[in-house]
Amino acid sequence: MGADGEQIGIKPLPEALSIAAAADLDLVEVAAQASPPVCRIMDYGKFKYEAAQKMKESRRKSRAAELKEMKYRPKIGIGDFDTKTRNVEKFLSHGHKVKLTIMFRGREMAHPELGRDILEKVANTVEHVGKVDQYPRLDGRNMTMVLSPDKRAQADHARKLAEAEAQAASAALAAAEVAPQSPESQPEQTPKAETSPTEEA
Repeated sequence: MGADGEQIGIKPLPEALSIAAAADLDLVEVAAQASPPVCRIMDYGKFKYEAAQKMKESRRKSRAAELKEMKYRPKIGIGDFDTKTRNVEKFLSHGHKVKLTIMFRGREMAHPELGRDILEKVANTVEHVGKVDQYPRLDGRNMTMVLSPDKRAQADHARKLAEAEAQAASAALAAAEVAPQSPESQPEQTPKAETSPTEEA
């Protein structure tokens, strides 16, 4: 097989090597089990480089889809809740799945509904970027839930933001056009000169 994918046909090895050398390329065996073996004329160095780049990209994508975890407590404060939930939102927007964990201690185990309420609140807060992949369930002293990115929700949210920004810009422009001029911007009027009565001699 030639460099452009065209079929050259069955050639003796010396002739095939000569054809490859004439094109300043390599003769690479791609199917040794075939009879006769199938070879291809190509730039082997470039082929190895492209294969390595594809493998690297594949590993990068697999890392990008890793599972993140965020831990909450049943009696978490508002500030701590907001900070952790912003991180959950960031992970989802970057394409990660997120495992939410409620950690119960002591008598808190008697009130699993507190943990469930927190998990539902997180899911509702980040529904513009993610969706529930695994609903709340108890696992020993922990309650867990898994969220996954929701590309459709993210696209809708981005569109709504863009529309809101466009409407705000349009309203600001319209307000600027109808706003009355301030006294400083109005042209100054030259006062008329007062004529004094002519004095009689």
